[in-house]
Amino acid sequence: MSERTSPDKLSVVVFDAHFDKVHYALVIASGAAAIGREATLFFTMSASRALLKDDGQGRPGWASMPLFDSGGDGARRDAQYGEHKVATFEELLEACVSMKVRFLVCEMGLRALDIDRSDLRDDVPVEEGGIVTFLTDASSDGAVIFI
Repeated sequence: MSERTSPDKLSVVVFDAHFDKVHYALVIASGAAAIGREATLFFTMSASRALLKDDGQGRPGWASMPLFDSGGDGARRDAQYGEHKVATFEELLEACVSMKVRFLVCEMGLRALDIDRSDLRDDVPVEEGGIVTFLTDASSDGAVIFI
């Protein structure tokens, strides 16, 4: 019987613009970090909106993101998660930051959506980079997931 080993690092491309999918990317990254695995989240295209600062009315970027499986938006689903004792978006984001998950945002994606770096949250250590940065960061013994 051969010995099984798990990936030494998790690298996630966060592409999808739906709140529930981006939320689950945070679940995966925080889970990996909790068991001692390095994790990188590479936000690109419309998923980058999840990292936008609040709109001046207390709604961060993720709150306006649509849902994959039903009508409504991220704020509504996040409130439901909180009511059911499921980690909220902000709780997962804070957990990822505290466990040193690396946050990359695609500079091409920002340009394509006309998002300026200054529009991104200050409480998340987001680094700008491209696909080469992401691929260089990924481990040859790791796992790459596309969401």
